[in-house]
Amino acid sequence: MSVVGELSALRRRTKGSKDETPDNKVAYLFLAPWLIGLFGITIGPMIASLVLSFTDYNLLQPPNWVGLENFVAMANDARLHNSLRVTFVYVIVSVPLQLALALGIALLLDRGMRGLAFYRSIFYLPSLLGSSVAVAILWRQIFGTTGLVNQVLQLLGVQSPPGWISNPDTALGTIILLHVWTFGSPMIIFLAGLRQIPRMYYEAAEVDGASRWTRFLTITLPLLSPIIFFNLVLQLIGAFQSFTQAFIVSGGSGGPSDSTMFYTLYLYQKGFGQLDMGYASAMAWLLVVIIAGFTAINFLAAKYWVFYDD
Repeated sequence: MSVVGELSALRRRTKGSKDETPDNKVAYLFLAPWLIGLFGITIGPMIASLVLSFTDYNLLQPPNWVGLENFVAMANDARLHNSLRVTFVYVIVSVPLQLALALGIALLLDRGMRGLAFYRSIFYLPSLLGSSVAVAILWRQIFGTTGLVNQVLQLLGVQSPPGWISNPDTALGTIILLHVWTFGSPMIIFLAGLRQIPRMYYEAAEVDGASRWTRFLTITLPLLSPIIFFNLVLQLIGAFQSFTQAFIVSGGSGGPSDSTMFYTLYLYQKGFGQLDMGYASAMAWLLVVIIAGFTAINFLAAKYWVFYDD
């Protein structure tokens, strides 16, 4: 067959294939587990909680429709307002500190050193363990009245060290410190971003006499800003949903004096402690709105400080 004949046959086969309806059954079969999880574990319970937020439901009796009463009660709930304040302080303080530490460690590792894979794994390990019950229990022991921190302070001459987790002024700080300690995940992402910055920019700036700090401000930060934005959004969302640390460190009470009463912890107490699931569902949707609002603000502000090289 000539070349012209082969091209004609190929054109006919291509034209015929466009007229045929593609069979997507195999694709849907492979997507079925994800679709079942999406609708059965995520979307379905979200819709159910939205409906329950307008009801009085104690888990033992059928829900009773009450309209907006739960949301009106939230506006007058002093403990809820305090839990929001504690959560905002936790998020606003811990997230920037965690990202700053993660970026600093990533800059050190980016210089290159012997055993880099080992150090990268060691620094990433707290991110895997930081939200676990075991580490939260260990943290409570370390900062207890007779814990490791106070034992070290006594060796240094401090006669009466404070009870860190039993003092309302310092209890939240210990949980913030635990969150900052779990810097491994953003550090790995920062390190990957640093490896993508062309070295020629630093070489040209060095030839021009730019100092290390100037190179960091004019090259590293602008080119790394999309990665900073990505980490910021992820860590903000995760921090607003923090629960395990506060629950374990405070023994589930949010004490002392509600100083560690995170919003999620108060939601848990209302839903499963007081069996007021309708009120807890309303609280959950308020949290969704808060997280969505912070995320939207980040995206709106990103155009003023996030630099894309394209």
